Amino acid sequence: MAGFEKLSDNALDRVIGGIKAYVDTGTGSNAVVRSGPGKAYSSVDSLSNGTMVRTTGENVENFEDGRTWYEIYEPIHGWIAGSLIGL
Repeated sequence: MAGFEKLSDNALDRVIGGIKAYVDTGTGSNAVVRSGPGKAYSSVDSLSNGTMVRTTGENVENFEDGRTWYEIYEPIHGWIAGSLIGL
């Protein structure tokens, strides 16, 4: 994952308002994690259906692709479409 690093402990201490959730693709396929909040951003990794994630509490509504994107920091740092997050 070139150009992407795990958040430092100091950065994690500043993460507030996030939730623990899981990847729910509805199909059993993997969910793409992107470098920014939208389909135009590059893919940094993918997560298996059912993988637990933690969000930072940041979300962005992207009007170009019609989706809301959530920033995650665990198990990797990136952005995932809200339609792929289950509680």
